[in-house]
Amino acid sequence: MYRYSDFDRAFLTRRNQQFRDQVARRISGALTEDEFRPLRLMNGLYLQLHAYMLRVAVPYGALNSRQMNALADIADRWDEGYGHITTRQNIQFNWPKLCDVPDILDALAAVDMHATQTSGNCVRAVTADHFAGAAADEIADPRPTAELIRQWFADHPEFAFLPRKFKFAVTGSDHDRAVIKVHDIGLQLVRNASGAPGYRVLIGGGLGRTPMIARLIREFLPQADLLPYIEAVLAVYNQIGRRDNKYKARIKITVHEHKIETIRAMVEQRFLEQSAYFDGADQVLLAEIERNFTPPAYKSSGSGGFEATLASDPIFRSFVDTNTAQHKNPDYAIVSVSLKKHGDTPGDISSAQMRVIAKLAKTYSYDDLRFSHEQNIVLPHVAKSDLKTVHATLKEAGLATANIGLISDIIACPGMDYCDLATARSIPVAQDIANRFDALKLERDIGPLKIKISGCINACGHHHVGHIGILGLEKAGVESYQITLGGDGSEDAAIGKPVGPGFSAQAILPAIETLIDTYLDLRGDPSESFRALFQRLGMTPFKHALYGQEARTNAA
Repeated sequence: MYRYSDFDRAFLTRRNQQFRDQVARRISGALTEDEFRPLRLMNGLYLQLHAYMLRVAVPYGALNSRQMNALADIADRWDEGYGHITTRQNIQFNWPKLCDVPDILDALAAVDMHATQTSGNCVRAVTADHFAGAAADEIADPRPTAELIRQWFADHPEFAFLPRKFKFAVTGSDHDRAVIKVHDIGLQLVRNASGAPGYRVLIGGGLGRTPMIARLIREFLPQADLLPYIEAVLAVYNQIGRRDNKYKARIKITVHEHKIETIRAMVEQRFLEQSAYFDGADQVLLAEIERNFTPPAYKSSGSGGFEATLASDPIFRSFVDTNTAQHKNPDYAIVSVSLKKHGDTPGDISSAQMRVIAKLAKTYSYDDLRFSHEQNIVLPHVAKSDLKTVHATLKEAGLATANIGLISDIIACPGMDYCDLATARSIPVAQDIANRFDALKLERDIGPLKIKISGCINACGHHHVGHIGILGLEKAGVESYQITLGGDGSEDAAIGKPVGPGFSAQAILPAIETLIDTYLDLRGDPSESFRALFQRLGMTPFKHALYGQEARTNAA
């Protein structure tokens, strides 16, 4: 992983000293809340429903055991003993006191972490495939690219006040685990016919009140042209993006209103101008960054009885089947640690669990761990011979739930329990669904299924790209939940379509049960996934099941 330089540390020290002074001025009354707001947002500090919330950057989701232990210490010392993993691969602390935030930032800086640019109308934290550097299907490691972008746009003077927030996602595989098609800029590492490295570039994706799939702007961009090209995209957006209406200020609206052909022509012209200012220093920087991402020195001890244990222990086998993925080294596995234990808050992790994960990462995963956008944690390099021990340790810590990719592995925003923008609760709905299908023992029979829940139209729970999406809204003073079907966040990205009228808080769980029962009744065979069946049969059978005479009485 990237190692901070003396420059990086000096930069953070100056930023934190500056914010400490700003916090002191706010507490003294020298700054009003309106004056303080843009300053705190630049440093990742939000004011939510009940308290301040600090969003800590974890660039492309990667951190080490020392950093994870520091997060645990922060949770215990200045918060309520836990943190919340977000869909931006970051971590949030929901209860810090304003007077303590400068000390928290200093504690983060001591382990090369920060909260810079996790909010504001700037280039925010850059995300990437959480299996980066380990996945068997990887064409190239996306982390050096993500780190290059992060460094380049940190405090970039031209792009500090964009029309609206701006998000990058980078993947190095054909199978998209980074959801690049719903980001402002999505990058896929590819190679051309001669084997030269480069990028497939998409722009204008995003969710929220106007969900859109990104459009292809460049089929192949040579690696050396990356920074001048994405600077050109940002410059064009900065110039013509709308500033009169924040709901129409994202680049997706700019692309929609001006059309991709016009935007492409403007970007290509600006790219020619931008290229003249690059003298190769960016490629020197990239080469330096790449040296920080050399693969671990894998031990070659074989599987160490892994197959025998797999055959003799059904609980262990269940965990391996759902919570591990194929590693590029056949003696290793990628382990996903679920933060979706049935009935728990999706994405929450206690300080004690953080320390367990930190120890496992240091002992069994070459001191490397990841936060995923699906609100789980990844140990990317675990020898198969160590899997049994890792599983046992996770089980003791309450972290061995074998449900990755199943119906209870739900993405959910904090909703109205925390967020002042939310119009409905998300967490109780996710908990009810997980508990119900665990009680029915149907998860494995249902198979792969992604449910995503948002507590408002801002779509922080990514409900638009859920196979089943749930959007909580306020209707006549009560919570109402709208269901969408057919969404997808992979390389086949699609925006889900609303089924019909919403359901009350009491009726949403029965409605989900009806959808699942319909799927199980109609699927051709157990291998046909929910999304595959939806693509085959469409909305009609699900709509009929939900809004027949009996079901209609449950509609809100």
